[in-house]
Amino acid sequence: MSDFDDIRPYNDDEVHSVLLRLLADNEFVDAIVRLKSPLMSRLAAGLARPLARRALHKELAGVTTVEGFQAKIENYLQKNIDETTTSLTTSGLELLDKSRPYLFISNHRDIAMDPAFVNWILFQNGFQTLRIAIGDNLLTKPFASDLMRLNKCFVVNRSATAPREKFKAAKQLSAYIHHSLVDDQANIWIAQREGRAKDSLDISNPAIISMLALNKPKADDFGDYMARLNIVPVSISYELDPCDTMKARELTLTAEQGAYQKAEHEDVRSIAQGITGQKNGVHVAFGQPFGADLTSVEDVANRLDRCIAARYVLHPTNCIAHEIIHGRAPAVNVGAHAKPYVPAEHSEAKKHFEARLRACPEAFREQFLNIYANPVQAQLDIGSLQSSADAS
Repeated sequence: MSDFDDIRPYNDDEVHSVLLRLLADNEFVDAIVRLKSPLMSRLAAGLARPLARRALHKELAGVTTVEGFQAKIENYLQKNIDETTTSLTTSGLELLDKSRPYLFISNHRDIAMDPAFVNWILFQNGFQTLRIAIGDNLLTKPFASDLMRLNKCFVVNRSATAPREKFKAAKQLSAYIHHSLVDDQANIWIAQREGRAKDSLDISNPAIISMLALNKPKADDFGDYMARLNIVPVSISYELDPCDTMKARELTLTAEQGAYQKAEHEDVRSIAQGITGQKNGVHVAFGQPFGADLTSVEDVANRLDRCIAARYVLHPTNCIAHEIIHGRAPAVNVGAHAKPYVPAEHSEAKKHFEARLRACPEAFREQFLNIYANPVQAQLDIGSLQSSADAS
């Protein structure tokens, strides 16, 4: 029995039995019906389930490996990208070697689509697909856990509460990530923090880096150990956030009440909205793998923050929101080709964004604007710091 059996993705020899379990799960079949045919799920639920189960049996017939399952997922992801984005661009892949495994650490805006877009771009460019970290708080349904682990996800134990239990879970996770990278030569994706940056302030949680270092032998140098993990910072940017109003509501209520209590299965609804909602332009930027010059957890976290902010590709929506807040156009570049932002060139985009803003309840609009404007301010701050460094 493996030390990682309770958290690792499923192996090929487990695929058949897991698929049979999924197909027998009424909640899973009903979820597929709601996703693919919401009208039928409401008007003819009794008929929809057997029809859907029969279709799923046919669709999954012959799937006996994880790769085969991911091939099915690829078809759906391609359709989703075509329907919910106007462009999917990337940069920085020339910095990476396809023969090496990497630990991709990205900012976190969307529960499902952040790793999906990174995975898609790597796959389309000849890299191996990712093993993806996912919190057990998102796996409240048995079928969700099965689906994720079939798709090369591994489980992060966030439900542990006792200090000893939390430390044991973190140490196991650290060992599994090291094992995946060094022994299995597998790519890994994790987010720079637990939970999405709902305010779009991409700040790494040093606890994530501390977790990675738990597996380091005492005699090993910290920088050398981090270098062996092949950490690559990744910056993901969305022109439109399908969950923007939901996030603005949560941020507003948290600011007013000091806390926010999620409704049951609220994360599941966020996942569905993030997958199906319109995103327009999406850019995924890969950075230079980190070397051995980092001497502490704080060094790694700070470099992640700088790299992610600097490579973040701004969209017109970001600049328009910043302009609405401050009354002037920000002096930043916009788009994958880094053209200076000129308001007159984005008048149509501004009309659409203002309509989207009006659709957001008035009480949440300040936070709605901040969600889009904060990445602009982050890049302006980087520019100010660089100017100060150059002048000194």
